[in-house]
Amino acid sequence: MITIRTLQEKKIKKEKIVSLTAYDYTTAKALDESGIDMILVGDSLGMVVYGYDSTVKVTMDDMKRHTVAVVNGVSNALVISDMPFTSYHISIEDSIINARDLVRSGARGVKVEGATPFIIDVIKRMNEAGILVVGHLGFTPQQVNRLGGNIIQGRDKKIADKIKADSILLQSAGVELLVLEMVPEILAKEITDSLSIPTIGIGAGRYCDGQILVSHDLLGLYTNFKPKFVKRYSNMYANIKKSVKKYSKEVKSLIFPSEENIY
Repeated sequence: MITIRTLQEKKIKKEKIVSLTAYDYTTAKALDESGIDMILVGDSLGMVVYGYDSTVKVTMDDMKRHTVAVVNGVSNALVISDMPFTSYHISIEDSIINARDLVRSGARGVKVEGATPFIIDVIKRMNEAGILVVGHLGFTPQQVNRLGGNIIQGRDKKIADKIKADSILLQSAGVELLVLEMVPEILAKEITDSLSIPTIGIGAGRYCDGQILVSHDLLGLYTNFKPKFVKRYSNMYANIKKSVKKYSKEVKSLIFPSEENIY
């Protein structure tokens, strides 16, 4: 079974870490059997599963429900669950209770966005409680309304320096893994080289210790929009429509069910 120590050893050995998101049992089982290192139960489920326009409508109940489903399909990969919007901002006590509930749902760690003084305190207290914490810097989707859209972070030197400083703060606070999203490749490389913990990139170039994509993007299931950093390895949305149309045609023409499909 893959643990956070496995991923830390991969960084030392310069072996790339392979990660994807999952939100249901069947997908998680397929990803796990494909040999990937980490599965993130991402709050991106708000968009690709529930059809929201951002992640901010996702609730703790949503995350717990989908975490249980994913964990039921996994026997090897490290499963991390996103803490949803405001679930770690109200109080330290509330934050630890919410993180505890995700761990009790089967996740082996939780991911939080940002590095404000309050978030740093939350991470420290989670560490004291024995909760594995993953950090997230760069574009932070839960801040989309404040940022004004899906905007690349770190092109400006002042912002780049802030992200670098925040990465050190997060590592010092006890974060064991750091996701870097939508930042310039050179910035991601500088951060990766400066940290002892692994970095996982999504739209952060080639030099992070690993990569993650939303599985629905990789598989071509989510077609509302395609970020530049996404590479589609399949076109399952089109394949679903093709299969359904064929099924419909066979039902109407009495081809299905055939002799082999009846008792």
